[in-house]
Amino acid sequence: MTESHIGDLAAFIAASPSSFHAAEESARRLEAAGFHRLDETAEWPTDAGRRFVVRDGALIAWVQPDGAAGEIPFRIVGTHTDSPGFKLKPKPTTGAHGWLQAGVEVYGGPLLNSWLDRELELAGRLVTTTGEQHLVRTGPFLRFPQLAIHLDRGVNDGLRLDPQQHMNPVFGLGDVSSADLIGHLATLAGIRPTDVAGYDIVVADTAPGQVFGLDGAFFAAGRMDNLVSVHAGLAAITAAPPAAGHVAVFAAFDHEEVGSATRSGAAGPFLSDVLARISDGLGATESQRLRGFASSWCFSADAGHSVHPNYAERHDPANRPVMGSGPLLKINAQQRYATDATGAAEWARACAQAGVAYQEFVSNNTVPCGSTIGPLTATRLGIRTVDIGVPLLSMHSARELCSVDDPASLAAALTAFLQPA
Repeated sequence: MTESHIGDLAAFIAASPSSFHAAEESARRLEAAGFHRLDETAEWPTDAGRRFVVRDGALIAWVQPDGAAGEIPFRIVGTHTDSPGFKLKPKPTTGAHGWLQAGVEVYGGPLLNSWLDRELELAGRLVTTTGEQHLVRTGPFLRFPQLAIHLDRGVNDGLRLDPQQHMNPVFGLGDVSSADLIGHLATLAGIRPTDVAGYDIVVADTAPGQVFGLDGAFFAAGRMDNLVSVHAGLAAITAAPPAAGHVAVFAAFDHEEVGSATRSGAAGPFLSDVLARISDGLGATESQRLRGFASSWCFSADAGHSVHPNYAERHDPANRPVMGSGPLLKINAQQRYATDATGAAEWARACAQAGVAYQEFVSNNTVPCGSTIGPLTATRLGIRTVDIGVPLLSMHSARELCSVDDPASLAAALTAFLQPA
């Protein structure tokens, strides 16, 4: 199971260089599993079925059983499709001294040094003057070249990268006036450069996912935060049969790395819109909808931290999860994670049903804790929410690291969550 899961995860990551590609690859897999794609602008069917809807770089899928009543609860797996990195600015074709460079803006909180000296690509969507959207990717195309040690003898005593001055990737040689980066992307997408009215283009690592280490213990790839969870959620929802007691839901939001405050982010209305339309189709009153929400659950699946062998002092002394020993239950007293005691019990139940071991994660008191879509979902909908995830090293690096075993264990636990015994 682990080998096939990791191989499929590597393929999913390779097909998903941007949030828009991740949403469309998820859509492709859902359709292959018998899900029907819906249009947000159309009327939706109200009978039982397996359905999904895409909003920009986000996607929500659900399995609605026969005979569902208005107060039926939801069991939701929440994830996000975006990853830290860089995004093209307006007027992105730049350069100097005979070099062609891309003007990029930092997206989220990447480890800047990890992006140096890698073969990278541009990927995302182009939108035409008529509103049509076209996905595009370049393959290996650009690079952030590091300064040679001969020109900075003190670099190993401390590397400082200025995001504006030093993080301008090269993609060619020549005069800037004769180059057109957006025109190149348009040509790749099969449209005229003059038809491009807008774009959302990010930088992505092109190296394929790789299993390595003693007995193949490790898996490394880009964008594992949070495509590992998206992939696990897809596995869980496609395996979920129509269950009489609940509607199974898989939500993959965009823009988590920059705060989620968008129409396709977890702080926006996407999930509440979809749940409301499902409830409305069942003829639910507002009272019935709220009763259903009171019995609902959400597992917020996002990457977490494994103890780092070279920086153990940065971790809590009593809670030091190790990759390969199971996915994480993420806990924070300031509610940066939404887990509470009832959520911990529900997570323990799902893991026991799946036969999966799990670990607890809590931050060192001197190290600020990040957050997830979990608290946002709990706040917006009032649904009981639990924060979980696979432990990583090198989180927010261009290339992250996990155990080969933990992604499959996460998928098994999420499958059990959507199919409670």
